[in-house]
Formats: sequence, structure tokens, C-alpha cells
Amino acid sequence: MASTDIWQWSAVETAAAIRARQVSAVEVATAHIARLHAANPALNAVVVDLTDSALETARACDRAQAAGADLDILHGVPVTLKINIDIAGQANSNGVVGLADNIAPGDSPIAANVRGAGAVILGLTNTPEFSLRAFTDNPLHGLTLNPWDPAITCGGSSGGAAASLAAGIGAIAHGNDIGGSLRGPAHCCGLSTIKATQGRMPAFNPGAAVERPLMAQLMSTQGPLGREVADVRLGLEVMSRRDPRDTWQAPAPLVGPPVNRPIKVAVAPIPPDMQADPAVLALIRQAADHLADAGYAVAEVATPDISVAWRLWADLIATEIETLQAAQMRAMGGADFNRALDGFVKLATLLDGEGYMKTLALRARIVREWVMFLEDWPLMLTPVSVKPPWAVNADLGGDAAVREIFWNDFRFTSALSVLGLPAAATPVGLVGGHPVGVQIVGQRFREDLCLDAAAAIEARVGVLTHQLWARE
Repeated sequence: MASTDIWQWSAVETAAAIRARQVSAVEVATAHIARLHAANPALNAVVVDLTDSALETARACDRAQAAGADLDILHGVPVTLKINIDIAGQANSNGVVGLADNIAPGDSPIAANVRGAGAVILGLTNTPEFSLRAFTDNPLHGLTLNPWDPAITCGGSSGGAAASLAAGIGAIAHGNDIGGSLRGPAHCCGLSTIKATQGRMPAFNPGAAVERPLMAQLMSTQGPLGREVADVRLGLEVMSRRDPRDTWQAPAPLVGPPVNRPIKVAVAPIPPDMQADPAVLALIRQAADHLADAGYAVAEVATPDISVAWRLWADLIATEIETLQAAQMRAMGGADFNRALDGFVKLATLLDGEGYMKTLALRARIVREWVMFLEDWPLMLTPVSVKPPWAVNADLGGDAAVREIFWNDFRFTSALSVLGLPAAATPVGLVGGHPVGVQIVGQRFREDLCLDAAAAIEARVGVLTHQLWARE
């Protein structure tokens, strides 16, 4: 094993060690529980402690293995789940005080898939109110800190998931992403992730009173965070298992047909109006060099207009929020949430019924432009953010701060959400001691190619969290 400390093992290593009887599921769970209780008080990343039931699950895993049962691929592997999906018997609070007693009547598909694969659920991780900020803080559970530096954000909305995983709590973390909520926290915490193709991951909350708005159905996706790319693959395989309750899920294979070699990678140009940190841009160029060194054909080429895609994303999602959700959100949300939401809505053009339908129709044309581009360039390398991780709660600095974060810094990440394309994120290094990641975008249902490229970068950069733990 890479380390004598069980909590530092990758998910792949952990599953293999349990299967080979080198360690029991109870020993693994005990090590992760000890790590949770040692690291979490300073971070506030895991906000619902399920360690008692985790030990019960681990004991059941060991009994099943002793009885000769077939072992699924996450058998005995400790994981965390984000607190905005239904987990039977637990409150799906979504960071909202008024939802603190919103007890789920059953498991969502992700929870069911993770349980079914034999995983041990350690706890539920923090999220901002309604999972609608890029910063993880709320009046119900409080602020989650970044284990790299408490002065910088862990990102959002899957910030609790990312902070806990980077700190060594669990081997895989679950999160979700509608505008960067997996990729942003991965960037901030030195992790890898995949925002899967729309239709890959099943989503449904048995306790939900109404269906999600249309753009949430077309843009939001569940997904895994991992310290290593191989763990992201493992989480993707489990979380994407079929659930008939999601009417959008497509039965696409996880590995697609061969593509022409060398695989072409387009390095997306930075728009001239975007203010970028030179050190971040240098790391993006370094990531391109890593891919070239790995045998990819890398070139900077003109892509479809990222700013047009961002505008499409902002206008559609803001219109749906204002029309269908904002009244309840504003009534239940705290002052910080309302301030951040107001700042975001001001970035968008709110559409009337005709404008919404026309813009939704326009989305098909914009998606087609990108899909056709990716026919020639199967992968595209972009920033996650053109800046290092922001200060804690930087979006509370006024409307100008919100605009800088979403329009300037995070434009590539949020814009690509509206397209429904797969996008991996993986670390490329440190700026001022803080992690920085890149995004690798692929053709529909080619998560395998995105993760192959992420793994090639990881092979040359190393696993960033090892540097974090070396500081202890």
C-alpha cells in the first residue's frame, strides 16, 4: 500500500485490500472514523455523523465476505454523501434551517447505488443553502473550511464533500453539479472529479413534493469526487448504475469505441475580456504540455464562443429560479443567501414565456456547435477558474464580486453546464500553496476519454493531497 495509514489509501487500494483479506471492513471503517473525529472538528465538512451505522455496515460486510458472498466493487469502502440527496431516515436539509426535519422516506438512486455496491456511509457533507452558492456556509450547519488553508473557500456547493475527502475522511465523496458544484470544489481542494454527460447519472428524491425545473433536469448531475482519478472512475461506475425512477437516464456504455490516435486536444483560448492570474495560466499551459508528453496532439484552436454558452446558462437558470423557486428560497434563506442570490440574478436577463422558449430552443443550436467541434477535437482543455481559490465567502462582497466570480473567473465551468457534456477536473499544481485544477471536456458519453486525459496529467503532477498530508 502507498501508506501505512489506512485512511490515506485510495478507494481502489482499499477495495482490493478488503477483497484480498489483507484488512477487514471493520478495520477500514475504524480508521476512517478515527480520522473523521480527528480532522472534522476543525473543518465542519461532515455535518451528520453516521459512524455508528457505518460500523454496523462494516460488520455486515465482513460477515458477508466470511460467508463467501459475491463482493461488489465498493465492498467495505468508506464514502460520504452530500446532504442534498435523499438518504432513507435522514434529513435532506440542503443547508436550510426550515428543512432541518425534512426526513427522506427512501433512498435516492445515488444512495441506493452506493449502498448496493457495498460501500460504508460515514456521514453527510455540508452544502450552502439550497446548494446555490459557490461557497459552503449556511445558518443550519455553519461554515466549512478548506483543509489547505482556512482563509480560502473549499468551494461549493459540494464544498463539504471536497473538504472532507481532501482531509482523508472517506475514500470517495458524492456531490452534484449544475454550474460547477463538483468541479469548483475539486479545484479548491486539490481533487479530481467528473461532471458526467447529462443522462448518465440517475437522480430522483423520493421526498420531493414537485419535479425539478426543466433546466435543472437538463443541467444538474450527480457525481463522484476522488483524490485519484482511478477512484473517480470507480465512483462513476457505481453511481451511474440504472435506476428507472430517472426518466432521462440513458443506458450508454462507460467505455466508448476507439478514436483516432493521437487524440486531439484543443486548448481553449482565454477570452480577451477575462482577467486571469498569470500563475494559473502557466499551470494550464503546463497541463497542455503534460498531455503532449503523454502522446496527445495538443493545440490552441478557436472554440465555439464560451461567453455565449455562459449567457445561455445564466439566463435560463436565473429565469427558472425567479419564476418557480425564488419566493420560497428567499423566505427560507438567510441574509447571506439572499444577498448572493440577488447578485447572481442581476447577472442574467430574466426571460418572459416567449423569451424562455426561444432561448431553450437556441440551446439546441449552441449544443450542436460544441458537439460538432468535438467531432474534430475529441477533448478540450480549459480552466476550472482563471484564479486560485477565492477567499471565504467572497461572493458576499457585493454585486461586483459576484460578477467577477461567475462571469470572469468561473466562466468556462458554468458555461459548459448548459451543454450537458462530460467534463473532468483534475489538479495541476499549487499557486501560493493553494490548489489549482483544469477542466477536460469531451464528447457526449465519453467520460472515459476525459478521465484518461486527467489520469495522464495526474501521472505527471502526482496526487496533490499527498502534499497536504505531508504538512501535518
